[in-house]
Amino acid sequence: MNSAVLGEGVKGSPLQRYLGFGLFGGFLLAAAIYVASQLGHDLEVVPSSPALAYVLLGVALLIALGFEFVNGFHDTANAVATVIYTRALPASFAVVWSGGWNFIGVMVSTGAVAYTVLQLLPIALVLDVGSGTGFAMVFALLIAAIIWNLGTWYLGLPSSSSHTLIGSIIGVGLMNQLMSSGDATSAVDWSQAWNVGKSLLFSPLLGFALAYGLLVLLRALVKVPELYQEPKGEAPPPFWIRGLLILTCTGVSFFHGSNDGQKGMGLIMLILIGTVPGAYALNRAVTPSQTQTFIAVAHSASEVFARNSAGVAPATDPRAELERYINSHDLKPATIAALGQLTDAISGQVGRSTTLADVPQSAVNNVRNNMYLSSEALRVMSKAKQPAFSPSDQAVLDNYHKSLDNGTKFIPTWVKVAVAFALGLGTMVGWRRIVRTVGERIGKQHLTYAQGASAEVVAAVTIAAADSFGMPVSTTHVLSSGVAGAMVAQGSGLQWATVRSMLMAWVLTLPASIALAACLFWVFRHVF
Repeated sequence: MNSAVLGEGVKGSPLQRYLGFGLFGGFLLAAAIYVASQLGHDLEVVPSSPALAYVLLGVALLIALGFEFVNGFHDTANAVATVIYTRALPASFAVVWSGGWNFIGVMVSTGAVAYTVLQLLPIALVLDVGSGTGFAMVFALLIAAIIWNLGTWYLGLPSSSSHTLIGSIIGVGLMNQLMSSGDATSAVDWSQAWNVGKSLLFSPLLGFALAYGLLVLLRALVKVPELYQEPKGEAPPPFWIRGLLILTCTGVSFFHGSNDGQKGMGLIMLILIGTVPGAYALNRAVTPSQTQTFIAVAHSASEVFARNSAGVAPATDPRAELERYINSHDLKPATIAALGQLTDAISGQVGRSTTLADVPQSAVNNVRNNMYLSSEALRVMSKAKQPAFSPSDQAVLDNYHKSLDNGTKFIPTWVKVAVAFALGLGTMVGWRRIVRTVGERIGKQHLTYAQGASAEVVAAVTIAAADSFGMPVSTTHVLSSGVAGAMVAQGSGLQWATVRSMLMAWVLTLPASIALAACLFWVFRHVF
C-alpha cells in the first residue's frame, strides 16, 4: 500500500476546495462567536476579577482545547483507517465525516465520564481548585498529556490519550501527596484509579478477543468470498459492504466523541470553577421549582441521616470528617452525623435563595464544596453498600445524590461546542501518521473488508458500553487491538515490529505521563 491512498480525493477542483474551506471556516467562526458570547454573558453575572484571573482563564482554556485538538488527530484517525484502506470512502471525505460524528457525539454526551475522571484527583485539589495549587494541577496534567500525545503521534504510534490523561492525573496526585505529607486529603483515590485502570487495561485484550471471535463467526456464517478479500485496485467495495464499513466508522467516531470529548469537558469545568466560581461553581440553569424540590429532598435526606445516627455526637468539623471518609473509605458513626450536618447546612444556604443562581457570591464556593463533598460521600457509600440503609431510605438518598450532582456536576452547552469543534478539527488535520500505522503496519497483508468491519464494530460497542457506565476507555487500543485480532483470525499474520512498538507505547504511557506530570506539577507549584 502506498501513500496515494491517503491522498485520494484530497485534491478535487479549486472551486470545491475553496467552497469546502469556506464552509468549514464559516462554521468555525460561528462556533467561536457563540462560545465567546456565552462565556461573556456568564461572566457578566459575577463581580469583576483581577486581570490575572482572566489571563489564566484564557491560557488554561486554550491549553484544554489544545489537548482535545491533539486528541482528535491522535485518536480519531483510528476510526477512518478502515474506510480509507478499504476504499469505502475517499480520505478527504472520511476525515470530515468522522469529525462531524465526533462533534455530534460530544454534543449528546451526558458528562458522566468527565466527572468519573475528575474523581481520580485528590479531594483537596478539587475543593481548592481556585488556588495556585489548583492552577498548577490543571496546567501540569494538560501539558504533560499534550507532550506525550504529540511525541507518540510524531512516531506514528497508536498510543492512548485516555491512558495519558489518567497517568497525568495520577502523577499530579502523587506529587501533591509528596509535597503535602501528613494531609490525607491530598492523596490519590486509589480505589477509583483501579476502577478506571481496569477499563483501560482490559479493553485492548477485549478488543483483540472480540474482533477475533467476530471474524471467525462471520467466516462460518457469511459465505461471501469478496467480504474476506482485499480491495481490488482503486475501486470501492460493493455497495452493501461499503455501507457496513461507513456505518462502523460512524459508530466509532460518534462514541469516540461521546467518551473522549468528556475528558476535556471535565478539565474545562475545573478551570472555570477555579477562575470564576461565581459563574460556574453552581448550576445556574436550575429553575426555582427545581430548587424547591431540591430543598424538600434535602430535608428528607436529613431525616434519614438523623435516624441512622441517633445517639451519635455531632462532628466537630463535618467537612473534615467527610474528606477523611472519602479518602479512607473507613465508615464511622460520625460520618453519617457529618452528612446530616452538611445536608442541613446546604438546605439552609440554598433555602435562603430563589434558585442556585441567586446564592450570594460570598457563599457560592462554600455551598458548592459542601454539595460536592456530600455527593462524593454518598457515592462511596453506595459503592461499598455500607451502611445498609433500608430500601425506602436508600431511595431517598439516591434521589438526594442525583439532586446534588445536578447542582454541581454539569456541562454548559458552550463548553460542549468548544470541545466538539476542537476534537473535530483535530480529526481533520493530523490523521495520516496513525492511519498509516493501523492500515499498513499491523498486519502483513492488506486490510480486508471483513477485518475492518469486525475491528470497528467491536470498537464502537466497547466504547458505547464504557460510556453507559461512565468509564473512560481507549479508542486507540481497542481498535488497533481489534485490527490485530481480525488479522490473526484470518491468518494474515502480524508485523511484530509494529506490535512490539504498540505494546511498548501501551506499557510506557502510564509511567511516562505520571513522571512528566509530577515534574511539571512540582515546577508549577513553585511558579504559582
